[in-house]
Amino acid sequence: MAFEILKSDGFARYGKLTLSHGIVETPVFMPVGTYGVVKTQTPDELKNLGTQILLGNTYHLYLRPGLDILKQFGGLHIFMNWNGPILTDSGGFQVFSLGALRKMTEEGVRFRSPLNGDEIFLSPELSAQIQQVIGSDIAMVLDECVSLPAKDADIEKAVHRSARWADRFFNVSPKQGQKRYAILQGGTSVDFRKLSWELTRGFPMDGLAVGGLSVGEPHHEMIYVLENLAPLLPANLPHYLMGVGTPRDILEAVRCGIDQFDCVLPTRNARNGGSFTSEGLLNIRNSEYKYDSGPIDEDCACECCRSYSRAYLRHLFQVKEILGCRLATTHNLYYYHSFLKEIRDSIKTGQFEAFYKAKNAQLTKAYPDKWERSQKENTEKELQ
Repeated sequence: MAFEILKSDGFARYGKLTLSHGIVETPVFMPVGTYGVVKTQTPDELKNLGTQILLGNTYHLYLRPGLDILKQFGGLHIFMNWNGPILTDSGGFQVFSLGALRKMTEEGVRFRSPLNGDEIFLSPELSAQIQQVIGSDIAMVLDECVSLPAKDADIEKAVHRSARWADRFFNVSPKQGQKRYAILQGGTSVDFRKLSWELTRGFPMDGLAVGGLSVGEPHHEMIYVLENLAPLLPANLPHYLMGVGTPRDILEAVRCGIDQFDCVLPTRNARNGGSFTSEGLLNIRNSEYKYDSGPIDEDCACECCRSYSRAYLRHLFQVKEILGCRLATTHNLYYYHSFLKEIRDSIKTGQFEAFYKAKNAQLTKAYPDKWERSQKENTEKELQ
């Protein structure tokens, strides 16, 4: 069986996902390697941090390096020297974020390359074929993304078109060993989400993603949608919440039955001097750390915290040395992977609800709503 649930606690599940390039323990965080690289990190470093699976982006890889190079190397795994699993997002979010640069029809999306202005056409069938060339372990359908807030008519239209495009995507003969996930749309409307599921449930999917969240809606609205979706999501399939998220979002989503997550937050914040800690995001550029001999986080066992002081890390950012970004990224990815391991362990031992209550109280204090909103706004801008 490709996905096996080994333990559950309410809707929270601990499982194992068997893919062509390895077994993934879930719930899992997938670092974003948009162009076939997680910024500042080598594949070996990612493995040592506990990374089980990476995310690549079909849209960006199609533009650069392009299919000819990926074909020559036999796919992204060999090209980037990563022997673990890879999930590729279809790039739908990026295409729909192009605004005036793109024109959407029932056939697909026609857009101008942001690199050289060339006209490019992306259809559900081509998206499937590109992901086969990339050779990802998990391929995502091309769907229509709607930024929130949006009119009901626009959301409903996107739900129906996404289902029609999914039908075309799944009609492309699958690549041997590649799993394919469908995507639910519907904004923050539970009724539209249910409609999306009814239109999608008949496809031969290997997993199910929830898309179109963390795109401008308040935190409580996202959780409301997930709580109402939890009883509907098929128990035998892995559930993936796309583009999420913050530590609070992840904890809440696991409680609602979500198994897979991706987000640029740990790497993007690291490049800007932000480090995740149990007390909140620490901005190492602040002058208060100029003489601080302590680590970023006393309780962290990552290389950065074992070996370097806050003062030294601040110095690296002050003089714009790339090592500062590398060390901060190491710390943040270690934080995320350790956090997900804590979640898995709590489910395995039947203690998830107790863990959730204590951790949620801590995270709500460390990462309040105002911080969450600002992070999501910045994330949406970066992904475009």
